[in-house]
Amino acid sequence: MGRRDNARRAPAGARAGTPGDAVHDRRWARDVRDAVRCAGVLLVLLLLVDWGTGRIALWRALLWLALSLLLFLVLFPARVSAGQDWLASRRLLREHRVRTDLLVSVRCLGGVSQRLLLRDAFGARVEMDPDTLVHNPELWHLLAESARKAEAGGLLLCGQTALHRLSARMERETALAVFKASGLE
Repeated sequence: MGRRDNARRAPAGARAGTPGDAVHDRRWARDVRDAVRCAGVLLVLLLLVDWGTGRIALWRALLWLALSLLLFLVLFPARVSAGQDWLASRRLLREHRVRTDLLVSVRCLGGVSQRLLLRDAFGARVEMDPDTLVHNPELWHLLAESARKAEAGGLLLCGQTALHRLSARMERETALAVFKASGLE
């Protein structure tokens, strides 16, 4: 049982290191501003419609405020950061962290918005938008480097295909960016 307890505490050990070691999503602040703008525009439009129809009331304004706040909470982006052998995704109330050198599963989940689900040997899970990695090559580099360690160690049993597809997408996006910068698009 002592060994299992140590294994459960290991992901917290991933927090060790200085904050300077971590790489963060560069677009997060812009995404938060966009969420605030969308919620604010909705609130203003709803209040203007009420004012224009002459039906504005305190209880309706509070309802529109609550609706706008709900939209903000839905649109609020996760803050993704990574360091040597770990990746974390922080939402409003909670942070999820995985040891990327101990990954056992990487899955691409389809649907309305594509999601990447990472799971480590300790059972920790992180769900994130793969576009975050596309727009932040430093995050991708740290994840890919550690995932190669997990694959070489025989831990990554499910997800090599997803990682290789993501790697091909990263190379394609990088090539397109180089062509755009050089005017060869």
